[in-house]
Amino acid sequence: MGGSNQTAVTEYVLLGLCGHRNLEMVLFVLCLGIYSVNVLGNALLIGLNVLDSRLHSPMYFFLSNLSFIDICGSSSFVPLMLVHFLVAQRTISFPGCALQSYLTLALGCTECLLLAVMAYDRYVAICQPLRYPELMSGQMCMQMALLSWGTGFGNSLLHSILTWSLHFCGHNVINHFFCEYLAVLKLACGDISLNVLLTMVATAVMSLAPFLLICLSYFFILDAIIRVPSAAGGRKAFSTCSAHLTVVMIFYGTISFMYFKPKAKDSDLDKIIALFYGVVTPSLNPIIYSLRNAEVKAAARALLRGDLLSRKMSLPLR
Repeated sequence: MGGSNQTAVTEYVLLGLCGHRNLEMVLFVLCLGIYSVNVLGNALLIGLNVLDSRLHSPMYFFLSNLSFIDICGSSSFVPLMLVHFLVAQRTISFPGCALQSYLTLALGCTECLLLAVMAYDRYVAICQPLRYPELMSGQMCMQMALLSWGTGFGNSLLHSILTWSLHFCGHNVINHFFCEYLAVLKLACGDISLNVLLTMVATAVMSLAPFLLICLSYFFILDAIIRVPSAAGGRKAFSTCSAHLTVVMIFYGTISFMYFKPKAKDSDLDKIIALFYGVVTPSLNPIIYSLRNAEVKAAARALLRGDLLSRKMSLPLR
């Protein structure tokens, strides 16, 4: 009996928007353009943080980590998805699907934690400025970044081990653009109660707890800004937080809409919303930080003039 029901799956079929060829062609052009903006924009932010000594601070260190997450997160599934938009055979190998599911979940969790760390950085900078060098030292920043990455990837590893140890009974058609964790879990034909429980706990720890920490940090930040005597001083203090706050609102707003909205009758709508979260949201971060941050804009102008590169090349000659 187990022989027929436990057929080993060697590859998966990704449905995407099967039956909507014209829409897929439109999505191919849009996703290719947005993905290019994502990679180039976030790579530019990382490059500016490396080249410009004025950006060698904890806030920009964490921003570089966030940019790297955005590049890796999109790159884990967008290139293959673009290929599938153009071809009829939309398959992915078992190891490829497992890796894709692992990376997307790990990087998503890491981003949640990193956004909370960035909120804490802004809290210390505004509410405890005299202790900022002590509380946000280079060693402490490195430890917080490593803890965020390690926790995110460790959580995803646990999910992956429990998921891929399930029996799938030969089911290999995934109703999504990529091997999204929940879409893969739906294929299991055994008891998934432990996986569901772990997902609920992980959501509370990895998503809700960082969000509450972010809210708490900004509560104290706003309280400190209100106490600033001059309006100009308050605006200057809040301007250092506005970009991060905008990114948080977009990130959690998209997640909330995706997972807490009523279930759509057409599953294609849910897939397009997930596509927006995975492709569009990461490309917005460099745009937001470029428009709302004077230091990043100044560094970009210096790069265009060639000042940054000439300054960097002249350092070893001193």
